[in-house]
Amino acid sequence: MGATRDADGEGSERRLGRRALLVGGAAAAVGAIALGREELSRLWWRLPGVEKPRVAGAVDFRGARWVAASPANYRRADRPADYPVDRIVVHVTQGGYASAVKVFQDPEHAAAAHYIVRRDGRVTQLVRELDVAFHAGNRGYNERSVGIEHEGFVEDASTFTDAMYAASARLTARICARYGIPVDREHIVGHVEVPGTDHTDPGPHWDWGRYLRLVGDQGRKS
Repeated sequence: MGATRDADGEGSERRLGRRALLVGGAAAAVGAIALGREELSRLWWRLPGVEKPRVAGAVDFRGARWVAASPANYRRADRPADYPVDRIVVHVTQGGYASAVKVFQDPEHAAAAHYIVRRDGRVTQLVRELDVAFHAGNRGYNERSVGIEHEGFVEDASTFTDAMYAASARLTARICARYGIPVDREHIVGHVEVPGTDHTDPGPHWDWGRYLRLVGDQGRKS
């Protein structure tokens, strides 16, 4: 599976995320001191009435199907207000679409990507881009990136169909446009390139040259 749990503290971060900020009187002052300026700058939106409105089942990519991942497999956030988004991480599921959805809905899996692209080009969103999905195995990369899974196997070149490349390129182009991400190999990376990971996806059969050309073409059309 491309998405993987963090090795450096997502569990502790989830525990921090469950600590509500206390509002009013001395409790708020004590909480502000304890959390510190950096944490408050990232958690201010948790105060009542501040969080961006959310619509159940809403997607960030037009035409995507919404299938919610387990809340245990991501952290609610308010990106890019609290964490700037400047990376896209390309994954391969090492299995079928249905099995990928199943594990991302399993709270014990402790991982999920924002999107899955099927072989036929269908795009499913499981985590809002606002939120930090646990997909890269690196807390910093999770906070700064959008994770895109692709149905298939790293060792099977036939996995990566024309429909998949085209749909994924449209998706990536829209994400790049939304956050001002350059279309290059520094900012669109494979899971294997994430520091500290032991994954190999998307593997040697993923055609990076073709993919970036398609992303660039889609960007120019939009």
